[in-house]
Amino acid sequence: MLVYPQLSTGALGQFPIRKRHTLRTVVNRAADGSAVKLADTSAELTEWQLDYVSLSDGEADALRQFFVTAEGTLNGFTFLDPAGNLVAWSAALEESVWERGPLLSIAGGVADPTGGTAGWRLTNSGAGAQSIAQTLAGPGEYVYCLSVYARSEASTPVTMMAGDNGAVRKITTDWNRISFTANGEAESSSISFGLELPAGASVEIFGIQVEAQTGASVYKATTRGGIYADARLGDDTLSITATGENRHSCTLNIIHAKHL
Repeated sequence: MLVYPQLSTGALGQFPIRKRHTLRTVVNRAADGSAVKLADTSAELTEWQLDYVSLSDGEADALRQFFVTAEGTLNGFTFLDPAGNLVAWSAALEESVWERGPLLSIAGGVADPTGGTAGWRLTNSGAGAQSIAQTLAGPGEYVYCLSVYARSEASTPVTMMAGDNGAVRKITTDWNRISFTANGEAESSSISFGLELPAGASVEIFGIQVEAQTGASVYKATTRGGIYADARLGDDTLSITATGENRHSCTLNIIHAKHL
């Protein structure tokens, strides 16, 4: 599957990024004046406008080659939302998209660092390490950042996992945001992200997030993840303007419609 390219910085876009999400409701009005309303999920439309400036020669060539391969609006591709959280159900760890070790229990309704009760307590009752993870249909060669807020009643190490890579972070009694930046396998079309707890550990977490960039941005709670299969370019022309030596600018419009 064709995949939208990252820039050399690891980012997918430059600010400002414009994103619009459109939904439609079907209304059936009866002769007696009553109405029945139903969400038309097949009409859901998401659009992005990505404005680029100061692109290098290599970055401009990569976008130009991508446009040629996509043949403008003709061919679909995988697009990772540069303004979104890639994991699905980030605040609902009981959902089936999350893969849990058999001896790792979870409990919701825990006080979180924002003053709410959207935190989760992870408890490993086993004699070995246990993990919770989600596999995303994103390209392995991308740079990703996994982040989460975490605390524990006792100082404990937690391993942050991105594909086959991992990094140990020390969890303290205070809420802190920990992060891990890594690549996956270059030829892989999917990558798994998660947390691994040592035997007997109990950790409270909030706001797990994965982004296709080198650092963590403000947490965004999700139900649907930020990976869009079969996205399309919005135009059949691409104009790249040279603004200086090794400097280029352009605009790309991207759409994802369920009915396409």
